[in-house]
Amino acid sequence: MSILVVLQQMVIIFILIGVGMLLYRRNMLSEATSKQISGIIINVTNPALLICSAFEDGPKVSLGGLSIALAAYAAVFVILIALSFLIPYILGVPKKLHYAYQMLTIFGNVGFIGIPLASAVLGSESLIFVSIFNLLFNLLIYTLGMSMLEKAASLQAAEGEISPAGRHTSGRLQKLVNAGTISAAVTILCYLGDFQVPVILSSTLTYMGRATTLLSMLVLGVSVAQMAPKDIFSHPKLYVFTLLRQILVPIGCVLLMRGLIDNKLILNTMLLMVAVPAANMPLMFAKQMDMETESISQGIILTTVLSLVTVPAACLFLS
Repeated sequence: MSILVVLQQMVIIFILIGVGMLLYRRNMLSEATSKQISGIIINVTNPALLICSAFEDGPKVSLGGLSIALAAYAAVFVILIALSFLIPYILGVPKKLHYAYQMLTIFGNVGFIGIPLASAVLGSESLIFVSIFNLLFNLLIYTLGMSMLEKAASLQAAEGEISPAGRHTSGRLQKLVNAGTISAAVTILCYLGDFQVPVILSSTLTYMGRATTLLSMLVLGVSVAQMAPKDIFSHPKLYVFTLLRQILVPIGCVLLMRGLIDNKLILNTMLLMVAVPAANMPLMFAKQMDMETESISQGIILTTVLSLVTVPAACLFLS
């Protein structure tokens, strides 16, 4: 695949992010509106985009192929988890900020950016594999992710930086049943079942799904517009982190898996999902716990801004 296709898609994404920044600065979008749009993306458009991909015509991946993808992507998350403990020590990050780099390492923006990017670059046939990646992401964020955040919150509370009351996080397991996990599971089931659905339903899902790219980039634009440039670009360790996490790690994962997997679409989807910038869900959870969030906010914004370069660079290794 031509790297120009990937670069073109990243430029489009950044133009849309710029539109979000402009709308925010002209008071046509607010923080409150951005949160509402985020809810629409998470609960409506992203699920619709995933589910409608299950009804696409064309060759279907076998159950064996999906099992291979599941095993491969689970292995990738194991690698990311291991690296999340190693990278903060390599970079000399203060212990109280290890949690931020762990979240930035493990959880990429496979929803807001990953879904529309994979759809545009690899085609809708890749979204069945994106569904598997999103399913694993959601399972991990509400289990391992929350556990890591609670441990970090305990450390910050012990040092008097946050109130112990801010650490309350009940109903974690119940939150596993959410729009992300449900839509990913439904997509896989519909794909395997090869169900025939009325055109009116599939078309409705398609129209809703098409709104994902624009809405998600507007939300990211609001986040970027809220931070001063010096707060984003004045942290050398984050530049080194971005180089490691968004170029070397995805390339390393693909090189490792190429000797074991011969399905190019599984590998290409893996590369894109690992190469996307950091997700903002850990930030939302950290805010709910009244934790220090400046470091993770800076990491999310910087990795998103630099993804204009890092994603095309990583995609040089697309099969």
